[in-house]
Amino acid sequence: MPRVRRGFKARRRRNRVLKHAKGYYSARGRQFSTAVEQVHHAWANAYANRKKKKRDYRSLWITRIGAAARQCGTSYSRLMAALRGANVILDRKILADLAVRDPEGFKAVVRDVGL
Repeated sequence: MPRVRRGFKARRRRNRVLKHAKGYYSARGRQFSTAVEQVHHAWANAYANRKKKKRDYRSLWITRIGAAARQCGTSYSRLMAALRGANVILDRKILADLAVRDPEGFKAVVRDVGL
């Protein structure tokens, strides 16, 4: 009786995993069992880092806004409180971009909120 070699679907699954593991070091890119482990870890890290990227960008924006606010003679927290009080609907991404690309425009926003 011949051995069972699985079939098309199993080969497709193995090839999909090995395709994702392409370029990995040593057996991790060539052997199915180690490649599965590595690819699953990679997918888990990719998912987590998509979330982390959002935190990192927000942190960067806050740092940039804080630096620009200090140049205008105020602090980040005072600026954000003044923006909220004046009902200015500019998010941190836009404010940070304004601070980097158009410092005069940023200063005008700071003046407009009364700081």
